[in-house]
Amino acid sequence: MSLDQKTIITAIKEVKEKSKKRNFTQSVELILNLKDIDMKSPEGRIQERIELPHPSPEKPNKICVIATGELALKAKRAKADLVIGKDELGALAGRKKELRKIANEYNFFMAEAPLMPRVGKILGPALGPRGKMPVPVPPTADISGLIKKYRKMIFVRMRNQPVIRCRVGTESMKEEEITENVQTVLKTIERKLKRGTKNIKTVYLKTSMGKPVKIT
Repeated sequence: MSLDQKTIITAIKEVKEKSKKRNFTQSVELILNLKDIDMKSPEGRIQERIELPHPSPEKPNKICVIATGELALKAKRAKADLVIGKDELGALAGRKKELRKIANEYNFFMAEAPLMPRVGKILGPALGPRGKMPVPVPPTADISGLIKKYRKMIFVRMRNQPVIRCRVGTESMKEEEITENVQTVLKTIERKLKRGTKNIKTVYLKTSMGKPVKIT
């Protein structure tokens, strides 16, 4: 499998050329079709948070922090997109429509560790199926640093089929930046597979509305 920088850049250029112009900035997606995977084994249940070297400037991740006191204040100062306090968390109990909206709107969730049991009970039914259960953080955590880190993250998981699909950038980004993101995802996934690159059948790139372009 030859996935050097030049090969990926060529594919990205083709993806952009074949994609019709839309009135919004399209994402660039990576699709990996895997083979010889035992879907009941750990490699068939891949769930990974991957920090990309180049986050998308137009589509930054939205971060929700569930915290109290000083940690909540620090999260607000660090420009978390939503900060939910203890009372607000309690008020969400049983409000399925509102919980679904929050679960869909925010990419990553962090919760003050002592609140985790309550968070799991109230938010768990909405976040669990989406693979968005909060990352527990201690009250003394560097929440600003964590928010910056998670702005660059993507969540990758395999569901029922040996296919992985994730966003690796936007069409306005430089080809070199998208390439580095692609290589970061590939390296991470390869480490999770028993046979590494031999478990990867085909690799495609596409824009949100565009046709897939095969890299290999």
